[in-house]
Amino acid sequence: MSKDEIKLAFNPSGQRGNFPRGTLLLDAARSLGVDIDSVCGGRGICCKCQIKCVEGTFLKHQIKSSHSHLSDRSDIEKSGKTLSKLYESDNRLSCQTRIMDDCVIDVPKQSQVHKQIIRKDVDKRVIKINRAIRLYYVEIDTPDIDIPKGDITYLLEALEGQWKLEALTYNFRLIPTLQKILKQGDRKVTVAIFSGTEILHVWPGYHDSIYGVSLDVGSTTLAACLSDLSSGKVLASANTMNPQISFGEDLMSRVSYAMMNPDGVHEMTSSIRSAINILLEDLIKQNSLTKEDIVEISIVANPVMHHILLGIDPSELGGAPFSLAIDSSVTSSAQDFGIDINLGGKIYVLPCIAGHVGADTAGVILSEKPFESSDITLLVDVGTNAEVVLGNCDRLLACSSPTGPAFEGAQISCGQRATSGAIERVKINPESLQASFKVIGSEYWSDQEEFAADVASFGVNGICGSGIIEVIAEMYLTGIISSDGVIDGSLSQTCSSVIQDGRTFSYVLFEGMGQSEGERRIVITQNDVRQIQLAKAALYAGIKLLMDEMQVYQVDRIKLAGAFGSHISVKHAMILGLIPDCDLSNVFSIGNAAETGARIALLNKSERQTIENTVKTIEKLETATAENFQRYFVDAMAFPNKVDQFPMLFERVKRPPEKQLNQFRRERRRRA
Repeated sequence: MSKDEIKLAFNPSGQRGNFPRGTLLLDAARSLGVDIDSVCGGRGICCKCQIKCVEGTFLKHQIKSSHSHLSDRSDIEKSGKTLSKLYESDNRLSCQTRIMDDCVIDVPKQSQVHKQIIRKDVDKRVIKINRAIRLYYVEIDTPDIDIPKGDITYLLEALEGQWKLEALTYNFRLIPTLQKILKQGDRKVTVAIFSGTEILHVWPGYHDSIYGVSLDVGSTTLAACLSDLSSGKVLASANTMNPQISFGEDLMSRVSYAMMNPDGVHEMTSSIRSAINILLEDLIKQNSLTKEDIVEISIVANPVMHHILLGIDPSELGGAPFSLAIDSSVTSSAQDFGIDINLGGKIYVLPCIAGHVGADTAGVILSEKPFESSDITLLVDVGTNAEVVLGNCDRLLACSSPTGPAFEGAQISCGQRATSGAIERVKINPESLQASFKVIGSEYWSDQEEFAADVASFGVNGICGSGIIEVIAEMYLTGIISSDGVIDGSLSQTCSSVIQDGRTFSYVLFEGMGQSEGERRIVITQNDVRQIQLAKAALYAGIKLLMDEMQVYQVDRIKLAGAFGSHISVKHAMILGLIPDCDLSNVFSIGNAAETGARIALLNKSERQTIENTVKTIEKLETATAENFQRYFVDAMAFPNKVDQFPMLFERVKRPPEKQLNQFRRERRRRA
């Protein structure tokens, strides 16, 4: 090494090299492949390329490092505008700083292109940012009368000369406004480029903020998150009811609507796209943005919603072999879908897996990554149609189970959506058999003094899915219902909460507070119990089929996803036999993991390839034609199960005494 060369090392990458004295730090970093962000191309405008010189002696690198080994601050660095943007007061701009002697340089996470953010949920997993759309600031030559060239050519030449971006494509829609934008920016512009190949948009002057939206298109609810594509930070979330409910509450009803109505697909497609645009408008207003700021949307959806959103007739999904029109991922212009964001904005739709296992399940898999662990993991996304994934790094299996809408409050006598006033938590006193509960919108239990005043503005209106699970599980634990799901009518003689209801009996959860006329009494009927039995039996039977195929008798870990899964009590779900026996400490609610998967795909283009490759390896099991489905279904009608004993559960929970109250069998004998 010559005496004019100095040693330079970067943290946290560990990259190091020798450079001539006076080398610009940003140039040195780029030559080593060090991850430093820069939008302005070294002009000191964006302040994203901040670094810090570390003081001290580093034997590992044989470097004695000091702030004095860097060049003096430039006029740009001394400006108040720059100083106000520094993450720490002693940070420097690498595009303005030259190395004058040996240095060890820290690159803060805020300055890294591929920065990492922490997902704040159960596993605290890291999301690495590697976005598909990047911003580039360029200064464009003034037109020369002697060199006839169009301004788009000037722009392409500037991008190639200043950023080494070659062979870029563009849409003609950019041309009509390009000259106006160049004039506004005094021929200085910021360009959004997709995957290093396509110009999406041009802003006048310096522009450093772009945003994306991750979207879960469910059959009941649309859920969206707005993220800053530079930092990965979630800025806002919003959800709305899927307006397609007017065409049918469950997926098959919507498939039927498409079959029976010539314009049915177009109606449903227009409906869902309009709802998405309204949702986007809400996110934009929450953050005082414009639609131009939103440059990309990643989407997950079940197969029926996926096809309808894309304008594809879902009729083939209505019967065997449940054929998908397209199973691969989709990357397209937002304009093609009628989605109202930046005119150059992109839509990325995750791949589907099979017939009724869709892109939403792919999102859950991408979020939780069971393929990275040797443990047998069960993923359950509970909705109108439940999707189930079982496996590990060696093998992944998937199936769907037609659970119906009971878990979301539909088909339940007092069921409702999860809104203010809906009962969501339930406890039943084992002695008195009286219930106490919590409702959405209040932190108090119903037997606390503060409860009545706290819920006065919205009342107690019904019971949502999580509440239904808890109340029926509590009814089983306290002996109000037998293991075969029959409400014990004999208790009506000693307990006022058990009442006769025609030929059967019901359980009164809430009589009303007497604060208004016509207050609704909340009851759990025998039919409500049956609806939950049917739903949970379909789900459990599907899980058993996957376990058989996997040749395992228990699972190591269970993760419950979806809006329902995020609020459910895992203990009560297991008491019902909704999920198989497992150590309760290894059973988690993971929230809307499908949307999280969409967000991961939004922030990291490499993860798109990961899930696209993974879904090709997943084995799909068709429950409708499986030999043992009916047997497992019948066994699963019992609480928790007629055959499976759930030893790990009943180590933690006292098993109730066995009751045989098959009321329906007695009724059949009477009628005979």
